Amino acid sequence: MAFVQVSDLSKTYPVGGTALTVLRGLDLSLERGEMVAIVGASGVGKSTLLHILGGLDTLDAGSVRIADTDLAMLADADLVAFRNRHVGFVFQFHHLLPEFTALENAEMPMRIARRPAGERRERASALLQRVGLGERLSHRPGMLSGGEQQRVAIARALIMEPSLLLADEPTGDLDEHTADALHQLLREMTRERGLTSVIATHNPRLSAACDRVLRLEEGRLKDV
Repeated sequence: MAFVQVSDLSKTYPVGGTALTVLRGLDLSLERGEMVAIVGASGVGKSTLLHILGGLDTLDAGSVRIADTDLAMLADADLVAFRNRHVGFVFQFHHLLPEFTALENAEMPMRIARRPAGERRERASALLQRVGLGERLSHRPGMLSGGEQQRVAIARALIMEPSLLLADEPTGDLDEHTADALHQLLREMTRERGLTSVIATHNPRLSAACDRVLRLEEGRLKDV
């Protein structure tokens, strides 16, 4: 069985007294270690799909299985625990906590999971070193460039050693040179860690770096 298996997924939102169906009978199958780009027009539902895959949003119909886990069968507390342990998120706007250092931001998921302070500092330091921020551990987000902040966000996403990485327009707010460097980093980290990665993007250079490109259109995915 595929590592990620989505079957007949549907999602509808109420909008101004009517219903807007964003995902309609969507199917998706991902093998372990794949890096897949999801492309499509703004507002077509790419973020919604990623949020459902990561357990941040609920589905109306269908099923989402990650490894042997059916997300719809998890109680709320179990879903939170599953998400924190197995899923890493990278967003366009990195959502770093401004009062915390790069090191403290990177280790935050381990802090939430109540891991020992020494363990989380060691792992966060190693990850920040790996993403090129070994000299920025004590810097707060306001002292970092946009690309550096996004590198902290990638380290934070990987700190719990997830099996699934979800990235929503991760380079959309960066200049081309910085974005290209982040593309390369995402690909390297995916390969090094055997991640299954799903990246929603408008950037053709990033999608070209992925193993597969799928277009979200009229609520369903199509091969590009």
